[in-house]
Amino acid sequence: MEVDYLIIGSGLAGISFAETCLLHHKKIMVLNDNSQNSTTIAGGLYNPIVLKRFTKIWEAEAQLAISIPFYKNLETKLGTTFLYEIPLFRKLNNIEEQNNWFTASDKPTFSNYLSSELEILNNQAVSSNFKFGKVHHTGFLDTKKLKETYTQYLLSNSMYIEETFDYSKIHIENNYIQYNNIRAKQIVFAEGFGLHNNPYFNNLPLDGTKGELLIIKSENLKLKEIINSSIWILPLGNHLYKVGATYDWEDKTNQKTEKAKTELLTHLKDVITCDFEVIDHLAGVRPTVKDRRPLLGKHHFHNQLYILNGMGTRGVLFAPYLSDKLYQYIENGIPLDNEISIERCYKKLFR
Repeated sequence: MEVDYLIIGSGLAGISFAETCLLHHKKIMVLNDNSQNSTTIAGGLYNPIVLKRFTKIWEAEAQLAISIPFYKNLETKLGTTFLYEIPLFRKLNNIEEQNNWFTASDKPTFSNYLSSELEILNNQAVSSNFKFGKVHHTGFLDTKKLKETYTQYLLSNSMYIEETFDYSKIHIENNYIQYNNIRAKQIVFAEGFGLHNNPYFNNLPLDGTKGELLIIKSENLKLKEIINSSIWILPLGNHLYKVGATYDWEDKTNQKTEKAKTELLTHLKDVITCDFEVIDHLAGVRPTVKDRRPLLGKHHFHNQLYILNGMGTRGVLFAPYLSDKLYQYIENGIPLDNEISIERCYKKLFR
């Protein structure tokens, strides 16, 4: 079997790169063993602003311009819905936060994202002594549904193999790579936290941050917006809400903990006053990097090996945008920005 790209991993990064290749009429094969669950359990939120500091995320406009149409086109292709564009309301807890909001919203670069007028959230189940700031161009992606439907699409078109990738079976030749019965021009590793098992790229500074979430049910909450405070609350429909998330930089397992559950429930009770029931508890490790920038590029010695990783908490907007960047780099030689290229890491490793 001959393909242009062998893609290892089918989380947000792997899905986005696979679809980018197909849009350019490339032949692909995706291998995945479901050992990583960060895409499946992710909150899926996207917004262009870092709401703790009221700063805009890197390349926000470009990410929105590429990623939102990407998901909409994919919805049409797959005949389903997994992208929900709904407003996000930032709970302002004191006068200082309100003043910081006004300062940020007055800046011309923020005018498309932060409402200049504060709002009262007419919901008796949400507790607040101050008003809310409304963020535009926000929403969430049902990442679990996307992964399930896209995997089925790949399977039905003989472009997906569920197995654990065996690095020892890679045979690198001058113009291709042989892996079992697959001959590929390039391999793209999009393994998330599983990168630590990859002997070709495990010297890169992928850290990993564990996050835990809750699914709750409440018939009295009646939220139609995303609420952001010390936690976020995201309406899923049918009286269900996703609540998250915790950050643990030490524990690198997918095991749920009572400590994280208690932390989430404590913060949740500071935001809502109505009764609720915990339906599910989820945990996974985000693929984060210490400098908070993704990891894209070509292996230092092997020209046919590439990486797409390190998207952290921004995977929904990052994945399609960075997939396009990597594709253009491989196919057309368009250089990667220094902020996302693994050359920044290699300069330290091989200097």
